[in-house]
Amino acid sequence: MLLRKTKIFLEMIKFEHTVFALPFAFMGAVLGSTVMLGTLPAWSQIGWITLAMVGARSAAMGLNRVIDKAIDKKNPRTAGRAIPAGLLSSNEVNLFIVISFVLLIWATSHLSRLSMELLPVAIFFLVIYSYTKRFTWLCHIILGLTIGLAPLGGWVAITGQITWTALIFYVAVAFWTAGFDVIYACQDIDFDREEGLYSIPSRFGLAKALWIARVFHVVTAVGLIALFFLTQLSWWYLLGIMIAYLILVYEHRLVSPYDLSRLNTAFFTMNGILSVVVFVFTLLDLVVQL
Repeated sequence: MLLRKTKIFLEMIKFEHTVFALPFAFMGAVLGSTVMLGTLPAWSQIGWITLAMVGARSAAMGLNRVIDKAIDKKNPRTAGRAIPAGLLSSNEVNLFIVISFVLLIWATSHLSRLSMELLPVAIFFLVIYSYTKRFTWLCHIILGLTIGLAPLGGWVAITGQITWTALIFYVAVAFWTAGFDVIYACQDIDFDREEGLYSIPSRFGLAKALWIARVFHVVTAVGLIALFFLTQLSWWYLLGIMIAYLILVYEHRLVSPYDLSRLNTAFFTMNGILSVVVFVFTLLDLVVQL
């Protein structure tokens, strides 16, 4: 019974998709540490960052499932999710959310003082995002600003500072997230319009939405190359972001206004690969230099 429930909870929060943001949190930590302190972060710090990320993402996904349970029940694509399918009750998920927030707060308390001071801001974004589709098509950008807190949080956790370099990194990841969320939202365009929900695809149509996603990813590309010039990163990092650019181009070639059949590949597979590639090449670059 416990094993079955655990499996359902992990499926509900899509635990495997933590790979989207976690590598960028690690990148923020190692880049901030080397730029500001001249050394790599301690393993214990990486451990606390990992726990904080797991807590934050689990709380956010739990909140999303509870807040959207009525919407999910109406949408054929999401009707099989744990709450509308009756696999989990709202009370069970609420308890899970509380535990996740406790984990986030506990882990953050072992990091920098500024991390704790900014924690209410992070919690605000984690909570508010799930409501935004009800009143603004900018919901994708709000999600981006939320997930972008991963690299910024990693940086602040180690350095206790916010710099322009950290903010540029934050914006780059925020628009990367917003871009792929626009692509993902394309599959719900008809449902969103019927239910009066807001999204860029439902507001502007599929063709314009995909172009907006491309523009968002151009912002990401500019932000990542800016890091090359603002830090001591060298050709290993440059090679990594060149691969990331190719992944972004390929991701956009997988979908069109006339064919969304490969959308899941574009959303799940390619974005997971991109974040890992950028982090690995950044780490390799910094380790070689040290």
